[in-house]
Amino acid sequence: MVTIRKNFGVLLAAGLLAVTAQAAPAAEAVQIERQSWPFAGFFGTFDRAQLQRGYQVYTEVCASCHELKRIHYRNLAQEGGPEFPADAVAALAAAAEVQDGPNDEGKMFKRPGRLSDPLPTLYANEQEARSIHNGAYPPDLSLMARARNAENVAPWFIHPFLMLRDIAVGYQEGGADYLHALLTGYEETPPEGVEVMEGMNYNTAFPGHQIAMVNPFGGGDGQVTYADGTRPTVENYARDVAAFLSWTADPRLEERKRIGWMVILYLVITAGLLYAGKKRLWSRLGGH
Repeated sequence: MVTIRKNFGVLLAAGLLAVTAQAAPAAEAVQIERQSWPFAGFFGTFDRAQLQRGYQVYTEVCASCHELKRIHYRNLAQEGGPEFPADAVAALAAAAEVQDGPNDEGKMFKRPGRLSDPLPTLYANEQEARSIHNGAYPPDLSLMARARNAENVAPWFIHPFLMLRDIAVGYQEGGADYLHALLTGYEETPPEGVEVMEGMNYNTAFPGHQIAMVNPFGGGDGQVTYADGTRPTVENYARDVAAFLSWTADPRLEERKRIGWMVILYLVITAGLLYAGKKRLWSRLGGH
């Protein structure tokens, strides 16, 4: 009897804890404003000039801490991306020293980079990266636009798949929206009553609003001078690098959309031919 009472007490306590957890208020949801992107929707394509500006922002600002391990030099010149001139990209690769080997003597050596090489790495391993950044680990940005997303704001009774707005425009740009909001969401002075921990920075878009990464555009407008004369504003920096990282996360986006439309056209034509064949067959058999 004692054992039964003890077990019942444990079950009752667990049940109360579960009910309390469910009744506890949810954490504050971060609302990410949707942006307009040229690569959005069924017909969207990347803006080449924007991707080139985004690469410039990445190299001058982001590349000091973050890597792009999945991007190779050749990708910068390929169709569907920034489409830099191939000779310029080859010269850029040759300016980098790449470790290769072993040679005939079993030793590693340095050589000029090639188009087939990935973009330079910054750290030998995660431990080295954390030691440089006071314990924080700067993530690789290659897939960041796919690894992050904006919160779905549909009513609770509507499944996200049934949101006609999303179906109509093929909304897949939540990652770009989040990156833009993050990069423009830094505030030097947090709201009243909010205490920012040591070594952290207040950001309106980051979950929890405290982020270890300092504001990369803390220098304000003019931090990066665009080669094409575009206004050097923080807003443009954020938009351009977010678009560039959307391309690094999905370099085949334009090709994928083209193939998708070809498949749809094929299915439409096939359906028409099958219908015509069915009508012809049943007309001979006296069907209707």
